[in-house]
Amino acid sequence: SGLYVLPPGFVESSCQSRIFWMKLNKLLLQGKFFQLEINDPHAGPILLDEKLASRCGYLLSEDVWGNPVFRASVLGCHVANEVDELFSLTVNIKVSSFSSMRAAVTYTYPMYCSYSSWASREIVCEENYMEVSVRTDVPAVSNDYTVAWMSALPETQNVAYQQWQLMFVSPSGRKRITVSDAAKLGYSFNNTLSRVYLRAPYHTNESDVSVVSGVNMNMVTSTSMYRQRWLLLLIDTTVSCPVDGISFTDTTLTWTVPRVIPTLVVQESTFLSKTILMGVDGRVIVNPEENSYLLEHNETHIRVTIPIGAEGGKLKSAISGGVYGVIFSIDLFLEHTWTDADWQTTKYTVIKSITTPFMPQMPTVINNTLPEERLFNIAFGHFLHDVSLVAIAIGNVPFTLREAQHHGFKIYETLFSNRTKGFVLEVSFDDPYVLKEYVNRNETKYTLLVNYTVSVGPEMTPYYHSAEVECVIADIEIPEGVGYCDKENLYLAIPTFGLHQYWNLYLGSQPLNRHVALTNGYLAATNSTHLVLQIPLFAVGVIYEEVSFQKIKARFDVALRKVRTMETLQMFSVRCNFNSSAFIICQPDGTIMVSAQMKTIPAIDMSKTKLRDSSCKPREYNKEHAFFKFHVTTCGTSVRFEGDHIIYENEISYEKETLPGQSIPTITRDPDYRLSVLCYYQAKETLVLSVFATNPSTSPSFGSGTMIPRSNIAVYRRIRQALNVVSRVSKDESFMEFYEPNVAILKRLVEPMFLEVELKDESPDVELYLENCWVTASLDFNSTPRWNITVDG
Repeated sequence: SGLYVLPPGFVESSCQSRIFWMKLNKLLLQGKFFQLEINDPHAGPILLDEKLASRCGYLLSEDVWGNPVFRASVLGCHVANEVDELFSLTVNIKVSSFSSMRAAVTYTYPMYCSYSSWASREIVCEENYMEVSVRTDVPAVSNDYTVAWMSALPETQNVAYQQWQLMFVSPSGRKRITVSDAAKLGYSFNNTLSRVYLRAPYHTNESDVSVVSGVNMNMVTSTSMYRQRWLLLLIDTTVSCPVDGISFTDTTLTWTVPRVIPTLVVQESTFLSKTILMGVDGRVIVNPEENSYLLEHNETHIRVTIPIGAEGGKLKSAISGGVYGVIFSIDLFLEHTWTDADWQTTKYTVIKSITTPFMPQMPTVINNTLPEERLFNIAFGHFLHDVSLVAIAIGNVPFTLREAQHHGFKIYETLFSNRTKGFVLEVSFDDPYVLKEYVNRNETKYTLLVNYTVSVGPEMTPYYHSAEVECVIADIEIPEGVGYCDKENLYLAIPTFGLHQYWNLYLGSQPLNRHVALTNGYLAATNSTHLVLQIPLFAVGVIYEEVSFQKIKARFDVALRKVRTMETLQMFSVRCNFNSSAFIICQPDGTIMVSAQMKTIPAIDMSKTKLRDSSCKPREYNKEHAFFKFHVTTCGTSVRFEGDHIIYENEISYEKETLPGQSIPTITRDPDYRLSVLCYYQAKETLVLSVFATNPSTSPSFGSGTMIPRSNIAVYRRIRQALNVVSRVSKDESFMEFYEPNVAILKRLVEPMFLEVELKDESPDVELYLENCWVTASLDFNSTPRWNITVDG
């Protein structure tokens, strides 16, 4: 290796109190290896290692920013000392591209320090060693006193002439060793022009740990002894340094040091604290409160409190167990000067690099979505500046940042007030990767599913985080239907927007699709904006609100229901009045309404028309029409089954006049008039009859009706005669076992009945013809309701 000129900005050094500080710029060491050598004025360069460092008063570490830091005591082994005031140390900085340090470049760097304000006793608690130095300008002790000392401390009787020796006191006893033997144990002892110093590593066999005001202290109790002629010099070189006293909260770290250390202050009553200073990164902080530091003390403690993330320290991102968090580091020192009767002035300096444990900090997604702009705006943070966003996934579709920008997503960084940063993502509601769900009445829920991948720290550790952001806005217009009518049809025009996507049309509980429309006789036509339904007046699903003589008030309803929840959002209705000369309406509850039109020549008196039950007359009439309204259980209505239909049938007829007391009609020109009225109901549907219990929650369908004119077969009315006729009801088709008379018989509507009618008359001229047979609810055969069994034989 050769000697080279230092690159600009590579080394920075200073003399802080009585310590050399040197810092190397890590940027100029990237990808390289380095070593430090200490230049011994007599032996040449010596490679710095841990054992040499703790014995000789050196420390090589890193500051919180990762820059290599070298510190050295002015009393270090290889420091040139001029009258205890001027100090110099030269180090070699070797830099190589290889771990073996071959082809290394060597930079020689001298450091100088001036320090003359020595206290009687100075103690430095460095991170890897403890050092105490004591002024030796003490008065000589007379021989008489020497004899007294030697008798008090038997160990002193064998102190070598003109040679320093050390006596350690520990729980295991007293130990007296030479300086050279102490060096083998890791200690360093020497004297300068005016001082004696002892340097010790932490936790040696000769040390002890004691608790002072709740803080563990590592202590080496020693006496340095020197004998020359009649002078025996005994110097207390006891040193004690804190090894803990650090505590943390979520927001602060606290460093506690005892204010009074009993092993260092024998006469505590004479103790007087003079100054307490704190520093960061080797620099004294004159006004700690300006940086939000808190330096406080009481009778027992000195306490430094630093907010997490405070100036002078460094927050670093980290990942632990897949969790994101931060670690805070800061380099502190504390300098306490006091006086007491034994030592006059003591300067006590503690240097401490503090790093918090891993502190989890769950990142959050801040929703700044702008509904009025239909834009998701979400910030993902808070992160330190050593975190980078490397990829995202939207709706489980992965994107690199370049792909995301190309697709149309907007991604950028934003700074927060607490000096952290976040990553802002903007995505349009209308982007195909945004989930859309129709909710409530007229709202859409937009959901953005995001998976973030970030790179953490110089190690580029990946960290993953998922987020789901929702926004509900009222951006759906519920369609409004338009209804109108012509002479024979109702029309309903409904906007096609959202049909089958958000909602469907329902006719009652049945979806109104093309098949249903075709089956029910509707016509459906669609254009670019609307669906137009044409519903014939007498089609299935038409509701007849009012039916009167030659007038019908009809309504047709279609429900708009949500696709998923079936919730009814809107009811489209069209309502019109119709004038119809002839119609038959079969209501779901079994009510039949008929408007019969006269088609006879000559005309008949419509007021004299009737149903099978002659008491059932028209409710309204004029010269050409008669209007009847009756129930399927009344007016002689009969019922029969054909396939899957129930057919209810009645007949409108004209009642011709007869002479009083005669049964034969008068001679008249009145034409015969008969009109059959039939209502067809699906057998699977429930017909609401007054004599049957039904489920009111069901909505029965309308029946379909027809009217059939007939010619008059019977031209005269037979006179009813009293005949000896007996009828019985058999229990089955065998006609072997019959029900008792006047006993209620319960039969379902579709069950067969086995009826026997027997003529008891013995006259050979009498024959039995069964013309009409019906059942009534009472013994009065003319009562209603009436159920026909046979009609006209």
